[in-house]
Amino acid sequence: MSVREEVLTIAARWIGTPYRHQGAREGVGCDCLGLVRGIWREIYGAEPELVPPYAPDWAERSGEERLMQAAERHFGPAVPFDAALPGDLLLFRWRQGFAAKHAGILAGPDTFIHAYEQAAVVRSPLTPGWARRIAAIHRFPER
Repeated sequence: MSVREEVLTIAARWIGTPYRHQGAREGVGCDCLGLVRGIWREIYGAEPELVPPYAPDWAERSGEERLMQAAERHFGPAVPFDAALPGDLLLFRWRQGFAAKHAGILAGPDTFIHAYEQAAVVRSPLTPGWARRIAAIHRFPER
């Protein structure tokens, strides 16, 4: 099984996990970063770095591209938008001039899996509204 297939299989298992800020446990609770962290742990073992506590408005307050920088450190350079494949990591920016602060997994040509705030991990349509907010796409590294 390829890493992309593993990512999709694991992400699908997390569907229904309740939303919990800073959580990262399948079936217990997670936020969007926690979903990615949980997938990473299952595929590669330990997480690549300790995630410090963060407030819900961390991106607005700091303005730093922490999520994008972490993705580049651990996933490598972003891939072109037209090269996106199911199993890739999607990073979203809510508005121009603000840091990217949401993550999800591309599940198909027009769906993605993510932790939806105050709800749960869900599979959502990748509508034009979501698609135009994609800030970067990264591929999970091969083992």
